[in-house]
Amino acid sequence: MTPPAVAAAARAPMAVRRVRVPGLVWALPVYGFLALFILFPLYRLFADALTTEAGEFTLAFLRDFAGDRFYRRALLNSLIVAGGTVAGCAVLGFLAAFLLVRYDFPGRGVFGYLTMLPIIMPPLVGIMGLVFVLGRAGTVNVLLQDYFGFARPVNFIYGWHGVLLAMVLHYFPLVTLNVVDGLSRLDASLEEAAEAVGSRGLRRIRDIVIPLVTPGFVSGATLVFILAFADFATPLVVGLQDLISSQAYLNIVQFVDRRLFKMGIVIGALMAAMAIVFLVIARRIVALREYAVLSYRAVERRPLRGLPRVLAPAFFVAVLTLAFLPYLGVTLAAFGRAWSLTPFPTRFTLAHLDAVLHLTPIYVINTLRWSALAVAIILAVGTPLGWILARTTLPGRGALDAIVTLVLALPGTAIGIAYIRAFHFPLPPFGLVLSRLWLIMPLVLAIRRMPYTVRATYASLLGLHRSMEESAASVGASGVRVVLDITLPLIWRGVLAGALFSLMFALQEAAATILLFLPGWETMTIGIFTYYTSGTIGQAAALGFVLILLCAVTLFAVYRLTGARMGGFFGGGG
Repeated sequence: MTPPAVAAAARAPMAVRRVRVPGLVWALPVYGFLALFILFPLYRLFADALTTEAGEFTLAFLRDFAGDRFYRRALLNSLIVAGGTVAGCAVLGFLAAFLLVRYDFPGRGVFGYLTMLPIIMPPLVGIMGLVFVLGRAGTVNVLLQDYFGFARPVNFIYGWHGVLLAMVLHYFPLVTLNVVDGLSRLDASLEEAAEAVGSRGLRRIRDIVIPLVTPGFVSGATLVFILAFADFATPLVVGLQDLISSQAYLNIVQFVDRRLFKMGIVIGALMAAMAIVFLVIARRIVALREYAVLSYRAVERRPLRGLPRVLAPAFFVAVLTLAFLPYLGVTLAAFGRAWSLTPFPTRFTLAHLDAVLHLTPIYVINTLRWSALAVAIILAVGTPLGWILARTTLPGRGALDAIVTLVLALPGTAIGIAYIRAFHFPLPPFGLVLSRLWLIMPLVLAIRRMPYTVRATYASLLGLHRSMEESAASVGASGVRVVLDITLPLIWRGVLAGALFSLMFALQEAAATILLFLPGWETMTIGIFTYYTSGTIGQAAALGFVLILLCAVTLFAVYRLTGARMGGFFGGGG
């Protein structure tokens, strides 16, 4: 070879042989993460409920539960409360969604945004705010007694009716969002065809609209049912303890009576098992009612005229006025200095806010710290998981999808108990006791709120045609290069919206973290519960006010990114 030829050969780029890594290999970390932090804790929860201290299988604890009249009544009460919450949310949520999608009326755009805001308030803060306004010495009762001659306060909030009111006002936007998504996808030609054969008015809604939006409605209703069933803080604030979730919490937080502690484990396992049953039933209903069209023409909004044009805004004003009463109560208590037997505080102060932001900032710092770390874990695991579900044919995809949906449905109390049992022992190979490490806080938050990001990633990928990625691959781009240069730039808005939604609910989490925290790890929701139960109302309200602001900012970012189209619970819409 001549010297010039040698030089040319030296300058020529060397051919690099690409090593194709099987999809299952890079997916193994995701599989392992889900197995370790979801399946293993659930296994330990069910195993502990069905074994003795010596590890022998037994049904004695389940028989003790079934034979205890108090626990049977608590379970029935929980089912009634959850069912009543779903009924109330169905009425408000469906009517609100139908008006927002189908009709034009004054303030429709503003009402559409305001309808989402109740979900930014944690149930614990919501019931606390309602007590400030509707309690025996609250604003409304003081006004009734001082100006309307009432001899004694009206019981607006203490009892089952108060719990239902708080839960319905908090959770109805979840039904609204899912029904809005379903209504927005309906093909106008279907309703036109129904009208052509005589199906008009309410009959058309019954025969066409309701069956077609059933998957979205069932998705939202199932989530509402499970959340209401698992809520322990709202009943405790108004003095109700005979609910199954409240008993799970009360039994676990005491460590003296081993029988009660074991019964708390049994109740947690029962709640998880019931959530799985509810989920399976709901998925079967959704599968039976799933409809698809090749293309659709959206139904045009019609302007309301006459009396309906007044009644529609009046409906939203009435519902949102009730829904925003907790905000009013929390704000007044957060800034009120002297508030006793008066409708409103007679003096205002920043001392409560200063106390929680400067004197005891650990609650806010920990909340932001754990939530930020949780979102980082969610993005690291949830985004690849959404990719696996949308873009691969790897084995176990169906199981992964079921696990993601199950996590969203599992009661937080059950997850907290499961983590106590699973990670209170040294884990091989390092021998670390995870329950004694602060890492367990962001981990449980990530597990609880990961499904939102997974669903958003999945939906964004479904909206991205494969041909764009295939074109890049055909000209030599590697798989990683395709993802970085093509896929991520086109789906980042959906992924970010899902991550922000996960962040918003991570900020609100109380059920799981309140069972796992050690001194110094407390979050804002734990601080609110601690302050309120100890009678330090001003600081509890101030923390609630700060938490509302954080959640409001997060929800506004989600709204700007997605236009409030959060999609279905089971279908993966985002």
